[in-house]
Amino acid sequence: MAFRIPNNVAAINVHRWLENAQFNLDRSLERLASGYRINKAADDAAGLAISSVFRQQIVSLRMAYNNASQAVAMIQVAEGSADKITSIIHRLKELATEAASDTVDDSRRSYLNSEASTLLSELDRIVDSTKYAGNAIFNSTFTFQVGYENASSSRISLSVGDLHSDDLGINDISLASLSSAQAALSAIDNALTTVSSVRADLGAVQNRLEYARSNLQITIENYVASESTIRDVDMAAEMANFTKNQILVQTSMAMLAQANALPQTVVQLLR
Repeated sequence: MAFRIPNNVAAINVHRWLENAQFNLDRSLERLASGYRINKAADDAAGLAISSVFRQQIVSLRMAYNNASQAVAMIQVAEGSADKITSIIHRLKELATEAASDTVDDSRRSYLNSEASTLLSELDRIVDSTKYAGNAIFNSTFTFQVGYENASSSRISLSVGDLHSDDLGINDISLASLSSAQAALSAIDNALTTVSSVRADLGAVQNRLEYARSNLQITIENYVASESTIRDVDMAAEMANFTKNQILVQTSMAMLAQANALPQTVVQLLR
């Protein structure tokens, strides 16, 4: 066995292993503290790139889900107003039916006509006041972003018809006479058909948005699981690595002390 003083090869070798163990211990501590397997590009460059894409898509999808939820809320506002308009049309039909009969006189018809005019004014007021986020809903077109891409497959559009009395063709109905009341019956029926068509469109798009929301929830869940598999640390496995590296650091430090003591044996030869 050779004994050399200027270069303690054994100590150098042990020191190298100590540095490796300390590096692995520090990395385990970082992973356990952060909960992530990848904390910087050096840990896994490809994994970091892939997980970053997933993260961006996840935050975008979460906002898309929020967009879909707000779109459903907007449609519910429109549907509520359309329901009241339907009730008004039902009442107009009732008034027109009464006025179209000779069982009432012109004086009674004037009262019925006055109520009908008031109801038409209220109908127009409802249409004008039905807004969402400051925007008029009726006679408008909306686009809802329900995906993370700039593509038609990531959007849902909705066109809401105009339900003003003139668009329904009932703004000039009159119940003041028998003939005008009879003519009003057909106009009111046509108005109800138009309102029903608008409500059907609202319901169809709302159902589509509900399905889109459900799909977004599933997609977000799967993307989060994928991103977690790539980036998150397995705490149990990393704790095992931490314990191993901790023991290696301790044993390496003990062996380094022993290696540094080896040159002292040369002194024994000099005595």
